[in-house]
Amino acid sequence: MKYVPLGRTGLEVSRVCLGTMTWGTQNTQADADAQLEYALANGVNFIDTAEMYSVPPTAESYGKTESIIGDWLSRNPSRREEFVLATKIAGPGLPYIRGGGPITGESVIAAVETSLQRLKTDYIDLYQLHWPNRTSPHFAKHFPGHISFSDVDREAHSAQMLEILKAIETCIKAGKIRHYGLSDDTTWGINEYIKLSDQHGLPRVASIQNEFSLLHAKDWPYLIENCIHEDVAYLPWSPLAAGALSGKYIGGARPEGSRWSYVQRHGLFRDTPAVDAAVRGYAEVAKKYGLTTAQLSLAWCDQVDGVTSTIIGATTMDQLKEDMDAFDMALSDDVLSDVLAVFKEYPVPF
Repeated sequence: MKYVPLGRTGLEVSRVCLGTMTWGTQNTQADADAQLEYALANGVNFIDTAEMYSVPPTAESYGKTESIIGDWLSRNPSRREEFVLATKIAGPGLPYIRGGGPITGESVIAAVETSLQRLKTDYIDLYQLHWPNRTSPHFAKHFPGHISFSDVDREAHSAQMLEILKAIETCIKAGKIRHYGLSDDTTWGINEYIKLSDQHGLPRVASIQNEFSLLHAKDWPYLIENCIHEDVAYLPWSPLAAGALSGKYIGGARPEGSRWSYVQRHGLFRDTPAVDAAVRGYAEVAKKYGLTTAQLSLAWCDQVDGVTSTIIGATTMDQLKEDMDAFDMALSDDVLSDVLAVFKEYPVPF
């Protein structure tokens, strides 16, 4: 396993981050225990969760994943120091989480406390804002004209960010969190937080996790360049595009128990003819070089300049092992050339 700095935090994290969002709906406590044990035994020291999980998000599934991790930690308290634990506060829009309201300083302090209780830990290493209060160009909102930036009250949102930062500082001083990061945000969001931190002597953003894969590479190059030069760790989530890049959904297949067999909050927006054609193309490249489609996709993500640690999730141990093996694979120039040929044909398939 390779380890890299997590921004300017001084923490070293594995190139693989174990995502946990299926724990509580698709996976049981026993499944989660097995995944945790395997990941830790094989060098993973970075685990990501969120108060909103498990997925698909519902009032009934809210907090389940953190509670599952907390159950494991309650039985293995001495192992807390073995890994960097990240979780997230939900943004606005879910009526069963703080009435669907925006992230505020007050909600940060309250949400940190409840996450700590569920996780059965005294501190969170990386506390992330799951999505910003303003609408950001994520979850298939990245095409021109889908959202308006001109309608956003910049000063109001900057004031909200400052209030959030002050609450984060309060939690850090109390020893409840160590660092903070963003998720589903933009270059402006990153830089506004940095500016406010510099102006007010407040904690500096450590990381951002956004969707990034062969099917959704909109953060390359501009946002990732910004991350490199500002020492903000870039953490891709959904590097398999919600499972599409495993190849299991080709031709409209819906394996029983798979994620796409569940109703999704935002719909199956990744299920398009262009996605199907792109995945078929990547599957052919993978077969040519003796890889699985998932391994090709993860190994590609890992080698992108600027990627810090890639968040993977699995519903079976076989999937977890297959995915983790990808991070020991170096893609040759020939493989990368063949991948690029497919990418150029389907650069924005959803």
